Amino acid sequence: MKKFTDELRQKATQIWAAELEHPFVRGIADGSLPKEKFKFYLCQDYLFLLDYSRVFAYGVIKAQDEATMAKFSLLLHETLNTEMDLHRGYCDRFGITPAEMEGTPIAPTTHAYTRHLLHVAQVGTLTDLVAGVLPCQWGYWEIGTALAKRGTSPEPLYQEWIKMYSSDEFGALGEWLRELLNDLTAESTDAEKRRLTNHFLTSSRYEYLFWEMAYNQEDWAI
Repeated sequence: MKKFTDELRQKATQIWAAELEHPFVRGIADGSLPKEKFKFYLCQDYLFLLDYSRVFAYGVIKAQDEATMAKFSLLLHETLNTEMDLHRGYCDRFGITPAEMEGTPIAPTTHAYTRHLLHVAQVGTLTDLVAGVLPCQWGYWEIGTALAKRGTSPEPLYQEWIKMYSSDEFGALGEWLRELLNDLTAESTDAEKRRLTNHFLTSSRYEYLFWEMAYNQEDWAI
């Protein structure tokens, strides 16, 4: 029997394929991405991860059992510590101080994407929340795995990024979210699934736009 997450992934095929072929992602793989663009990405991703962590905190609040609460607590911990440590290490090598990173102005797409996720987490159910965050957790693992299969990036800093997001540990967190969403939607109505699909596809589109934002070093027009 086809799982709901399989249906979601199929509907997002075009978006996810475009992400993998985006010049920012390709530049990570072949080492050609200008460092200034990656630096911009790191600072914006730092701001994104702060709100992404808040979304996981809502997961702890909205979970209905201790095991699910504990898992969202782990996701919160992994995001605030493991991923943040990577960012701090990167930023240190780029000469970015913690104060500079924390004082980075939020770009329009980062603002819009995080507002979307927080809105879904605040007003929706746990199921809505999972559908909203899944494209990031799952998508990064798909990208990391695909780039790892292409070979080693000639840029060591980019290779570290690929190694982290293609790791079994990171992939396991996305797998847990997929299994949770499938369990939560076992008896969902068609109307509920349409709403969840909209969350998933909206987040998928924002994932693409995040690469676009970083590549163009997006700023407010006025």
